[in-house]
Amino acid sequence: QVQLVESGGGLVQAGGSLRLSCAASGRTFSSYALGWFRQAPGKERDVVAAISWSGGNTYYTDSVKGRFTISRDNAKNTVYLQMNSLKTEDTAVYYCAVRTSTLYSGTVYLSTSEYGYWGQGTQVTVSS
Repeated sequence: QVQLVESGGGLVQAGGSLRLSCAASGRTFSSYALGWFRQAPGKERDVVAAISWSGGNTYYTDSVKGRFTISRDNAKNTVYLQMNSLKTEDTAVYYCAVRTSTLYSGTVYLSTSEYGYWGQGTQVTVSS
């Protein structure tokens, strides 16, 4: 079992920044791939960024490239999402997820079905 707890969401003006954190407990997640997803009202949950177990491979959806950065601190069992130059369209609930079915995978995973554990989500609201 893995428990994930996101934090760092909130209300910010367009152009501002937020840093989301996702802390894991129950199992060391340093061997696993991780992802950040978001879900806006009435829309599906989509991948925002993903990172391989070592951090050597990352993925960003086109709309956040150059603005968001995913990173991980395996010593702290924490994954981060630094979000800069926020736009109103970034407003959503953000979720972190961990894939525990594959160890030491250099692959990044982009589908919700590829992750087995999820956090409860943190709301990010960007005002104009």
